Amino acid sequence: MRTQRGRPGSGQPGPAGAGGPAGTGSRVRLRPMRRGDMPAIMAMERELFPDDAWTPRMFAREIAQSASRRLYLVAEDDNGPAGYAGIMFTGGAQADVLTLAVARSRWAQGIGTALLGAMLGEAARQGCAEVLLEVREDNPRARRLYLRHGFTEVGIRRGYYQPSGVDAVVMRKELR
Repeated sequence: MRTQRGRPGSGQPGPAGAGGPAGTGSRVRLRPMRRGDMPAIMAMERELFPDDAWTPRMFAREIAQSASRRLYLVAEDDNGPAGYAGIMFTGGAQADVLTLAVARSRWAQGIGTALLGAMLGEAARQGCAEVLLEVREDNPRARRLYLRHGFTEVGIRRGYYQPSGVDAVVMRKELR
């Protein structure tokens, strides 16, 4: 699932509450993203977002930001990273989810929900009144995730995702 593309942390890591595939006993944990995650993150980026994958340099710049401005988390289990997400804090009443992705083999296991919940929780802790995001119009799975968690569709950004020219649906969630 990709949230936002175009704009390129220290959270509350811990159990995500999502178990691994049936029979593995694997438990997903959330923790801050680090440089050593880049090979696994880039593999997911290229698989999930072949037309508009972020580069390792973009991720490096993002995770180097102050924890007061950015939070990037990785969901991992004993087999390594299963997903990741990032959010930008504007310094005011608003935060923007920048990215959220879950490995295709791990879909429907609660990992996207856990990552989104951690992003929203940190936005609330930082005093944000609302969270915004852009999601590809052609990504109904991600749109349903956000709708289930209280986001509403508030607009369209025509041709937002490049080079594909796919429109972005702007979504908003009030926190207070």
